[in-house]
Amino acid sequence: MKLRSALWLTLIIITGCEKNIRFNLEEVEPVLTVDAQIENGLPPRVILTKSFSYFDELTPQLLSNSFVHSAEVFISNGMLTQQLKEYSYELVPGINAYYYSIDSSNLSTAFTGALAGNYTLKIVSDAKEYTASTSIPALSNYPDSIWFKPAPQNPDTNKRVMYAKLTDPPGLGNYYRYFTQINNAPFLACENVQNDQVIDGTTFTLQYPPGIDRNDPINRDDNFYFKGDTATLKFCTIDKASYQFWNTWEFARESIGNPFAQPNKVLGNISNGALGIFCGYAATYRTYIVE
Repeated sequence: MKLRSALWLTLIIITGCEKNIRFNLEEVEPVLTVDAQIENGLPPRVILTKSFSYFDELTPQLLSNSFVHSAEVFISNGMLTQQLKEYSYELVPGINAYYYSIDSSNLSTAFTGALAGNYTLKIVSDAKEYTASTSIPALSNYPDSIWFKPAPQNPDTNKRVMYAKLTDPPGLGNYYRYFTQINNAPFLACENVQNDQVIDGTTFTLQYPPGIDRNDPINRDDNFYFKGDTATLKFCTIDKASYQFWNTWEFARESIGNPFAQPNKVLGNISNGALGIFCGYAATYRTYIVE
């Protein structure tokens, strides 16, 4: 009888401590969102959109309507400055996406990215000015060797795992991100970026799973290469600001729906309250037949 009373008392105490928490998610004005990059040997590419409301249902039409048009976008490498031109391409039938890149009708000031280059970006949209800067590291530091092994503890003998052996240069401050392309599919980014806080100056071996489509992510337990695939690894060295953005962005994405995840802020490098990143990539591409 005493035990039953104690249990009831405990239940009353626990329920008495419950507190309803209500979040007042107010509607806010959309802000500029920037996805800008420059890579060695390639022209700059800048995608401008407006942020969505938390309650908006994401559709192709909403995405198409979010693109920012007629902005003034300038990029400089310290010697040349070019105003970028807006282009479009078909996202899905009847829906276009838009981006800014070098003006093909005015190549006198056009340039591509270069290793060890420094770049500034200026955007003027809706009478507001936004700036950012980035750099392309001096070396891409591609892995020493790449090989494939059968997927461990998997009955499908056609599934393969990519391994890479990489030597990190001594001296802290190296940051890495990679992409993969399988056959003729688009390049997809990996789920995580790396720094050399633990691996500085060492040679190490890691698994490099295929990149994932963030709009249609695959189950991690089934994310493999397949025997006979043509796999291209795009391995990139990035600067610290780019690492911080992608590291916090991936953490935020993986925390969606997790009530126990710690609060997180995505750290961009665009001024004046805009969201996003201007990122420089020192990239090397290699293609392999998955054996």
